[in-house]
Amino acid sequence: MKLARPDVFHPKIVLAGCTKLVEGDGDDDGLVAALASQGLTARWRAWDDPETLRADLVILRATWDYTERLDEFLDWTRRVPNLLNAPDVVAWNSDKIYLQDLAVAGVPVCESEFYGPGEMIHLPAGEVVVKPAVGAGSVGVQRFTDHNAARDHAATLQESGISVLVQPYDRRIEDGETALVFIGGEQSHAFTKGLILPAPGHRPDFDDSGIFAAESLTPADPDFELWEVGHAALAAAATQLGMAPSEFLYARVDLIGRRDPTLLELELVEPALGWRQLDAATRQRRQRRFALAVGSALDRLGLGPFSHRRP
Repeated sequence: MKLARPDVFHPKIVLAGCTKLVEGDGDDDGLVAALASQGLTARWRAWDDPETLRADLVILRATWDYTERLDEFLDWTRRVPNLLNAPDVVAWNSDKIYLQDLAVAGVPVCESEFYGPGEMIHLPAGEVVVKPAVGAGSVGVQRFTDHNAARDHAATLQESGISVLVQPYDRRIEDGETALVFIGGEQSHAFTKGLILPAPGHRPDFDDSGIFAAESLTPADPDFELWEVGHAALAAAATQLGMAPSEFLYARVDLIGRRDPTLLELELVEPALGWRQLDAATRQRRQRRFALAVGSALDRLGLGPFSHRRP
């Protein structure tokens, strides 16, 4: 007698990178194995590979060139059958003007002013940072003591059709940024990012791909005050987007200051998650949590193992 095969659905999962770094920078190397441990098969592809549109689920991980092709990228996010994080999240978080929404919600955010193409720039007193409002990997970010040079840099960005973000330089960043990682809305781990911005008049050093500035990362164990700000930022973002924090597969909250911390960025599109800053056993546990969160998302999206079972 021939036994019937169980009618189990195996979703096609893609971890999305970019053409220059299809599998990212190596930090996510354990994710395929972690997903496999939960019975989930995933493979890496560049986000603009047509095969991504045939996947059941695409997880944004290293799409670090999207800022150069933003309209095309946002259109692609809405053509993918299922995306994590979701298209509405990506559209909101890809422009740093989201910082205004978080500030209105009461999250302590670094002082920030935004200027669209053609708008006159007003600079705060002292040293300033000028960056693209849509940007990643510290591309186009510079600090200035010379306000004329700052205006010139802003004008160059604006002439390219880019909105500009201006912030006073906060010297607390010289102690590094604390990056808080959340998986499925729950705190996972943290690491410290060393100072990326060089002295005024200089540009950051970039990796060989030219996509992102080289970073110095170390493990961190932040106290509850920093995690409280992280949870507040995640809750405010979820409220803004009409969803639950648990629906964010991943999030990274970048803070400066160990007392009265201030949010520099909330990363919901494709942040590096600092897995390599964890010891091997902890990394395995945290990546297993990532895989479990993917499983929960599949169930929520109607892509669970028994979702396609015939009656």
